[in-house]
Amino acid sequence: MKGLVVKSTGSWYKVRLNDGKIIDARSRGKLRTANSRNTNHITVGDLIEIDETGEDFSISKIQDRKNYIIRKSTKLSKETHIIAANIDLAIIVTTLKEPKLKFGFVDRFLVTAQAYQIPAIIVFNKTDLLNDKEKAYLKDLRAAYREIGYESEAISVSNNEGINKIQELTQDKITLFSGTSGVGKSSLLNKINPDISAKVSNVSASNEKGQHTTTFAEMHEINPTSFIIDTPGLKSFGLIDMEPEELKDYFPEMVRFSENCKFGNCKHLNEPGCAVKPEFEESRLPIFRYENYVHLYEELKALKKND
Repeated sequence: MKGLVVKSTGSWYKVRLNDGKIIDARSRGKLRTANSRNTNHITVGDLIEIDETGEDFSISKIQDRKNYIIRKSTKLSKETHIIAANIDLAIIVTTLKEPKLKFGFVDRFLVTAQAYQIPAIIVFNKTDLLNDKEKAYLKDLRAAYREIGYESEAISVSNNEGINKIQELTQDKITLFSGTSGVGKSSLLNKINPDISAKVSNVSASNEKGQHTTTFAEMHEINPTSFIIDTPGLKSFGLIDMEPEELKDYFPEMVRFSENCKFGNCKHLNEPGCAVKPEFEESRLPIFRYENYVHLYEELKALKKND
């Protein structure tokens, strides 16, 4: 039998068979040590083969993944945790306020998606909370992201605005949703499909930080051809499979201007004849993107130094 992993709790996996039936399955022992760099060897979105013995089901084979997305492992003995695999679209849900926009998290997500060849879209929620000045800023911000290659949507889950567009984007796809806690991701998923019944938690009025409501990544069926993967309110995505020198290749705007650099291996930091850094310094490209690039570059250098 063949199936699709829709939930993992560490030892058991919920699997959707090709006929739509959901079963519980374990993995075979040899699969558990197949990739020692990851804390999890099977992940949500994996296409698998299953053996049936009596009333028990065991996962015998994992088919090749077309892509996957990772984060840093929380276990010191391992390096990475695979969040999900075989993703058609990645959506990062964020807000300008309540909670405040975290550019670093958004760009880390976009870089990770770019590195693993996953198309990504930004969704700005809670537009109903914005005043005219903030709405104008959001319009400029979306234009800046569009200029460097990323589309976005502005929605209000509370006012039911823009939900239809998100439903259209996710049709006939496996779509991964992520975002820091409190941005309204669970509420959005409930709007897309009330059957999901994702847990919803209000943002703390005292610290504007959301409460974590999702523990494991889980896939939900919207219809037989459309699936949504809900991920935990992750603090950060890991870039540890990446060399520091590769990071620039996952900033589309840097790739576009790098052909004019004096040196082919320019890292766009302090090299003479760099054609990329001036684009940011002279405000032709958004400076926050460059600041996040430098931060991520230093993070990768530190990781490699500690290997």
